[in-house]
Amino acid sequence: MTFLDSIFSNRSLILPIFAWFLAQLIKFIVYFIQHRKVDFRKFVSSGGMPSSHSAISMCLATTLGIEYGFESGVFAISAVLAFIVMADAAGVRRAAGKQAEVLNKLVYDSNIKLDKELKVLLGHTPVQVFSGAALGILIGIIFA
Repeated sequence: MTFLDSIFSNRSLILPIFAWFLAQLIKFIVYFIQHRKVDFRKFVSSGGMPSSHSAISMCLATTLGIEYGFESGVFAISAVLAFIVMADAAGVRRAAGKQAEVLNKLVYDSNIKLDKELKVLLGHTPVQVFSGAALGILIGIIFA
C-alpha cells in the first residue's frame, strides 16, 4: 500500500474531514437560501450553524471510539480534545466575536482608521456547537 493509499483509507482521518466539509456545505446552503447570494467564503469561514469545529472533533472521537473501543486511551484523548474545542468555540471565541462587534462600533463612531473591520463571527452559540457535535457523531456512526 502506498503512502497516499494509506492516508485515503484512514477512516479516522477521512471521516472527520468529511464531517467538517458537510458542516461548511450546510453553512453555504443556508446562507444562499437566506440571502439569495453565493458566498464561497462560507466554505472556509468560522462561526455559524453548525459548528464545523465541533463536527470534526466529535467525528474523530466517535470514529476512534468505534475503532479502538470507548474504553481506550485513544478515545479518551480525542474526546477530551473535542470538549476543549467545543468549549473554546462557545466560550472564548464567542466572547472575542462579541468584543469585535463592540470595537467595530466604537471605531465607526470615532475618527480611528482601520485597514478593515474586525471579524465578528468567530465563535458559536451552544446550539451551533451541539448541532455540529451531533453531525460529527452521526457521520462517525454511519460511516465508521
